[in-house]
Amino acid sequence: GAEQTYAGAVLDTFGGRVHVEWDPQAPVTALGHLPFFIEFLKQGGVFDSWVADCPLVYTSPNASQRRDVLGTVVLSILAGHWRYAHITAVRGDGVNPDLLGMTRVVSEDAVRRGLKKIPETDGIAWLQRHLDNTTVPLLGVPWILDADTTVKVLYGHQEAAVVGYNPHKPGRPSHTLHTYVVAGLRLVLDVEVKAGNEHTAAHAAPNLWALLERLGRDRWPWLLRGDADFGNERIMSRAEQEGVPYLFKLRLTRNVKRLIEKLMGQADWTDAGHGWPGKASALRLTGWSRHRR
Repeated sequence: GAEQTYAGAVLDTFGGRVHVEWDPQAPVTALGHLPFFIEFLKQGGVFDSWVADCPLVYTSPNASQRRDVLGTVVLSILAGHWRYAHITAVRGDGVNPDLLGMTRVVSEDAVRRGLKKIPETDGIAWLQRHLDNTTVPLLGVPWILDADTTVKVLYGHQEAAVVGYNPHKPGRPSHTLHTYVVAGLRLVLDVEVKAGNEHTAAHAAPNLWALLERLGRDRWPWLLRGDADFGNERIMSRAEQEGVPYLFKLRLTRNVKRLIEKLMGQADWTDAGHGWPGKASALRLTGWSRHRR
């Protein structure tokens, strides 16, 4: 049969223009997507500004260049790595470092030392500022904020690795990740890492309200969603005070079950959309300051 041809692509990178072609007979590489992402980083100007704004300062003339340290981290993450030791796998890459404008790929020890030199407060502000630059401009239309809590089981010795709520590995130290996501897009606005025993919504609330304050009221979500842990008096009353509509799950306590049984026995349900019937009611649980829908 006729030989199938594959069109190439021209990409503008920090190392100049490169031509990418596909060879259906060549072995598959896990790094073939990197030139395309590097072009995105250059065209958007996000990588240069991120490197220039980094609070990493070297005083020794023999130290690694800041761009090489941060570029090594980026290449490692894009290659799917999740441990410092995996950085060694990209040290043999002779193509992508040049495309990212680096002089070389540094060792995992150089990355560790470099990141350790960044002051924690300055580093968090630096990363959050550049994350906001890529997400905040999208929040000018109605959107939903999902607040989620994830338990990350840990092995080995890490800061704040303590035993807490962990249904899958009881007794194993963990971290708790309080994550705030644009619903439907899986676009992460912020993640706060807490100790394993700080998994409740009470520990997430300060950062939640700090996030909304940072966004500005004109970019606040149309709806705030969360699981049953967020359905408590402190968070609901604060949301009502701030004027943020919310939708939280409720634990199936005795009074909640009683209300559900009562509603299920009634016939005047209405169309709730998407083929679902619905019925509204009000409930005031112990500890609540008011009835809520």
